[in-house]
Amino acid sequence: MEAYTTDEPIYALATAFAPSALSVVRTSGDNCIQMISKIFSSKKRLLEAKSKTLVHGYLQTLDGERIDEVVLSVYRKGQGYTGEEAVEISAHGSLSGLKRIFRALEDVGFRKAKRGEFTFRAFMHGRMDLTQAEAVEEIISSKSELSQAKALDRLEGRLRNRLEEYREKLLYILSSLEVQLDYAEDEIPEEWIFPEEEVDEIITGLERLLSSYDASSLYRDGAKIVLAGSTNAGKSSLFNLLMKENRAIVSSIPGTTRDYIEAWSDIRGIPIRLYDTAGLRESADEVESEGIKRSERLIEEADLILYLVDPIERKLPKEKRENMIILYSKSDIEKGEGLSISSQSGEGIEELFDEIEAFLTKGGRKLDDIVIDSERQRVELASTLETLRTVRALRRDTSVDVYALYFQSALEGIGAITGEVTNEELLDTLFSKFCVGK
Repeated sequence: MEAYTTDEPIYALATAFAPSALSVVRTSGDNCIQMISKIFSSKKRLLEAKSKTLVHGYLQTLDGERIDEVVLSVYRKGQGYTGEEAVEISAHGSLSGLKRIFRALEDVGFRKAKRGEFTFRAFMHGRMDLTQAEAVEEIISSKSELSQAKALDRLEGRLRNRLEEYREKLLYILSSLEVQLDYAEDEIPEEWIFPEEEVDEIITGLERLLSSYDASSLYRDGAKIVLAGSTNAGKSSLFNLLMKENRAIVSSIPGTTRDYIEAWSDIRGIPIRLYDTAGLRESADEVESEGIKRSERLIEEADLILYLVDPIERKLPKEKRENMIILYSKSDIEKGEGLSISSQSGEGIEELFDEIEAFLTKGGRKLDDIVIDSERQRVELASTLETLRTVRALRRDTSVDVYALYFQSALEGIGAITGEVTNEELLDTLFSKFCVGK
């Protein structure tokens, strides 16, 4: 993979490449204001513009041919997203116009940015640490309001600040060990006592952060919920109710749904991918039979199965699975035994939501306080915890230099999460996952 650099001015489209009322092109790099002034109608006003101000005018070719009417957002060095000198170009969302803007920028020395290169530069210039950089992409990919809010917390530095607390404690422990190592054995001022309370506090804190990953992944990636049951059990009616629109065909004729339908929604802030499936029954119809096979495959892959039962026919599943909720439908006609709902009146829906939320968040999978949302962070945290648990279990007659090695390793583990300890290959891999323009 080609390494990122910070010594060239770059540009990228920050909005979708599609016809729109407005498009934004980002630029960043040394002397980028001077470079853009060569293709801007109001050169003097741009060169004299203060940081975080807007300048109106026209972008044009080097020959002076106008390309588009634009507004430039000016950021002097140290003031913008990347920490470099930067200009953001707000232009009309014309595809042909954007292509001409790109050519004009390249004519004065800009190159097209790689994926995540703006955020890479922000990291390299100290505008954010790695946890904040990862939060940028997590905000963009969030599927629920809650996961977006937690990603914003990380972007604002809450995770970084928490890790900094643990880092300071480890530094204090290491400094006390260094005192021991700096003296000859017969000159040590006092015996070093293992700081059990401080180490336990760090372990407890890191364990809580590590345990938050499962909850965070639930609210980030969502859960696959499959509506299953016999024909005419009310699956499509419930699907439409949860989607708040008539996506699935509802009919009294058995076998109406011949293939599954899927759509994204959310329940209590948890993003869900909901599937309406073909009714489970024996069928001689080739198309319906294939739909039933697909339904059975989805049931095997589901995080949660809502098995609907008609309260009159009472066709229960052949086997009750651990990830299955039995749900009696059509409670406006007749009440079933146990959890009952009516897709017509909405009766029982809140109780159903309670059951779904309780199942999906069991084992503490609820977002609370500070959470991690990155597999990289999870791996580093697990490794750091293992190091601290190992040093915690050492015999108390272990030499101080061995203790120092373990605590130094734990300190480096914290540094790897925030980016204080890193390598070029890791950075290239991490930032290449971002979208262009970020």
